[in-house]
Amino acid sequence: MILHIDMDAFFASIEQAINPRLRGKPLVVGSRPNKLYTVVCAASYEAKRKGIHSGMPTKEAFSICPGLKFVAADQSKYIWTSEEIFKMLEGYGYPLNYASIDEFQLDIGSHPEPLRLAADIRERIYANFNITASVGIAENWLLAKLASKINKPNGVFVIHKDNFKEALQNTSLDKLCGMGGKTGISFLESGLKSCWDLYLKMPEYFEQNPSKFNEVPEKPKSIGHSYTLPRATENPRVIRAWIRVLSEMVGERLRRKNLVSGTIHLWLNGPEMGSFSRQQASTQPTNDSFELYSRALKIMANLGHKPAKVRALGVIALGLKEPEYPPFLPEEIRRGELIKAVDRINNRFGESTVYPAQIQLTRK
Repeated sequence: MILHIDMDAFFASIEQAINPRLRGKPLVVGSRPNKLYTVVCAASYEAKRKGIHSGMPTKEAFSICPGLKFVAADQSKYIWTSEEIFKMLEGYGYPLNYASIDEFQLDIGSHPEPLRLAADIRERIYANFNITASVGIAENWLLAKLASKINKPNGVFVIHKDNFKEALQNTSLDKLCGMGGKTGISFLESGLKSCWDLYLKMPEYFEQNPSKFNEVPEKPKSIGHSYTLPRATENPRVIRAWIRVLSEMVGERLRRKNLVSGTIHLWLNGPEMGSFSRQQASTQPTNDSFELYSRALKIMANLGHKPAKVRALGVIALGLKEPEYPPFLPEEIRRGELIKAVDRINNRFGESTVYPAQIQLTRK
């Protein structure tokens, strides 16, 4: 049995949770700060009810609803919330799949009370993050994902053998995973409108169970973290400290996945400097957080000596691969053992139990 958790209007809901003045109002999250020259990357349910949807130009959205509220996307908020929800779900002890930034799948096996489990998960998400989730339950991931869309928002639906036909008859084909774009259009043009229509034509599509929990996960192409500061700063010590924080986070994730990075990418954004984005490759791939930090500082040196105000920043590791050979120089071996010891302490007693003193500047 698969339990699929799908967050409701994830980006917009997070913004409404943070700012109570946005709650209950039509809201869009734009991919860029200029509200009239960007696209909608998320819409609240209040906006969706007015016909506004993701991918729509914001200019069109404002013509539909002149009183529409607008917030520029802040990935750091969404990534942090997603990762915290994932950690919470890990505590249930079932195989867990990170389907996307706002979707998660639990393989709950033959759990005797899946509805009670779903209710507990939804209650905890709301209690901890003040946002809602819809849950679908079915025998495979495809049907569970479909079920999560049936009672949105903030609902639960179970697809089982007794309601299978009715559920598919009452669900339009566009809600089914894989029916977007040209595939969905071709089926609609051939006269298929509901999921049941497709089942009658291709029952094997619904009976497949490509369980993602049994597959070897693909290696990520990049691992990164970003953060938006409460206010812009030109203090170079504070800026370097935040780059160190993000480098530590990236390095820890690389080591956890047994990967090294050959290219580091640094992104800075500020009210005066605009957006600064550069990357630099190295012949020596690494997952040492301090080395990632040092390489990021070399990139930042391209800004010149004049300090610039920074409001947001990000560190991304690219060119990922598994280590080709273990360290062989004595200092490399000692450094590797030290890093492993720190990781063990932090894994056992909590993140940042041991951390570089420099990071203390970010906690003031």
